[in-house]
Amino acid sequence: MPTSSRLGLLRDPDFGRLFAATALGQLGDRIIFLALPLVAIMALHADEFQVGLLTTMTTAGSLLVGLPAGAWVDRMRKRSVMISTDMARSFALLTIPVAWSADLLTIWWLYAVALFHGCLTVFFDVAYISYLPHLVGRAHLVEGNSKLSAIRSVTSIGGPSIAGPMVGWIGAPATLLASSIGMAMSGLLAMSIRTREQKPEPKPSERPRLGREIKDGLKFVLTYPALRGIILGDGIFNLFLVLYQAMLLVFLEREIGLNSFEIGLILSGMGCGALLGALLATRISRRVGHGPVIWIAPLVTCPLTGLMPMARPGWSVYVAAVGLASLSMGGVVRVVAQSSFQQALTPDHLLGRMSATARFVSWGGIPLGGFLGGVSGSAFGAQTTLWVGVVGMTLSIIPNFLSPLRTMRELPEQMDTAPLPEPDQRR
Repeated sequence: MPTSSRLGLLRDPDFGRLFAATALGQLGDRIIFLALPLVAIMALHADEFQVGLLTTMTTAGSLLVGLPAGAWVDRMRKRSVMISTDMARSFALLTIPVAWSADLLTIWWLYAVALFHGCLTVFFDVAYISYLPHLVGRAHLVEGNSKLSAIRSVTSIGGPSIAGPMVGWIGAPATLLASSIGMAMSGLLAMSIRTREQKPEPKPSERPRLGREIKDGLKFVLTYPALRGIILGDGIFNLFLVLYQAMLLVFLEREIGLNSFEIGLILSGMGCGALLGALLATRISRRVGHGPVIWIAPLVTCPLTGLMPMARPGWSVYVAAVGLASLSMGGVVRVVAQSSFQQALTPDHLLGRMSATARFVSWGGIPLGGFLGGVSGSAFGAQTTLWVGVVGMTLSIIPNFLSPLRTMRELPEQMDTAPLPEPDQRR
């Protein structure tokens, strides 16, 4: 794996293809993040509860298929899973502008597409995370995660910047056509990657049993204190982040009075923060420590999101956008560090189940967050709901602060060749 130049992993053709596929897929995904709720808000005139429920449908896949997804992906080639889910998601998104043009689009159609797309995304993400160690090797995990986070951050800037004007020019439903194209192109690029991992083969004496495989994944993740702290902290953070996000667009559009272009500009600022975090993630982790940075980053950046509910129409909302950018920066630094921890700790045959189990536990609260965001927004208003999100995200540091991560400054030893030690012996 060539990493001697400043380009590092980007000199490797297959990683370059994954990098480009990530860029296109994430660009489509960021357009969805803005356009899908705006279809409900602007085109279908959905109320706060319906917007919150749409967020729930988007993320419910983690609960519905989160655990079995890991066991299934561990039986398959990860690259094939990535290709097929990209193509299926592209088709699902395409149905929204088609239904809109035929005057058939309803909020229930949006719910169905959001749920289907979310379930496919679970499979894609599990395969994506599990494929990276096969592609780059465990010695390059931090660099690989950092570079992929950097391109995701760039698309976080470009996606809303593109989607905002497009929503204003052609409408939110038609804007989703760009998301569909991005997903399809991502799948085609993934298809061109030449590195093939061997198809996992069960031991001759063991037949694949879904229940046992799920149990093995749960046992592995929940037994190790460091992994347990990561996913519990992630779960709390994600619940309150989605609660916050569920009412953010409502707050900006209905209480601040921003149009779609201005909302896209605010979200692009979040992308700028994410890009800065990706560029600095490796340096910050080395200076602060790979374990401590997982709880220090959100402690420093989450309280700044309180600037948004204090904002009023005018210049103060753009000051508040700095708080959102800081949240994104801290979030990327945290995710790069914790993803590298999880991948380094996990042997190859458990990568899919580790990823799916961690996602199930840490993302399990996301549908609840969307639902609670809608309920809270209907009962108390969007502004109060944002404050609840600020407090909850800040308190999410507690599980990581109380775990061994507080003092683990270095990544654990690679586990691809070494036998797994007993959990209590983990340093």
